[in-house]
Amino acid sequence: MNIRPIEPKDNAAIERIIKESLESFGLNLPGTAYFDPQLRQLAEYYNSDPRMAYWVAVTDDDTVVGGAGIGTFGKETEVCELQKLYIIPEAQGKGLSRLLVQKALDFAAQHYRYCYLETFDRLEVANTLYLKFGFRQLERPLDGTEHNACDAWYIKDLAPANETSAVNE
Repeated sequence: MNIRPIEPKDNAAIERIIKESLESFGLNLPGTAYFDPQLRQLAEYYNSDPRMAYWVAVTDDDTVVGGAGIGTFGKETEVCELQKLYIIPEAQGKGLSRLLVQKALDFAAQHYRYCYLETFDRLEVANTLYLKFGFRQLERPLDGTEHNACDAWYIKDLAPANETSAVNE
């Protein structure tokens, strides 16, 4: 498996992966990524701003099996959002989510102070992954969220360990 930046040729595949994943959990609901207006053109969307990026995981024959991205969060300049982390079932359990999250966080640390994400409590494997990466759970979403159907929210301080930080919950 390889991880590379998204290209326009990947749009249909990653849209399908995201939608099928949400459908499999019964989460194809308004207020989720399922209805994001940019879903059909993720490459163009993420490539429109140098502080955003999206990566796809591909097989040796360049078949897209998953992806994850970093996007801006509302009008915040110090907070980004880990977005659209999805892997097809056949490729799960092989460490791709860890690789994608690490790639995203490395990028985020170059541009932001904090990384936020929204998900669902019932996605236990994903929630465990976020905790392993040092995200801490919040009691409520940050102001400005677009995914109001989510019920679990996390934030990670991207500053080096020797710097102090304060994020209000």
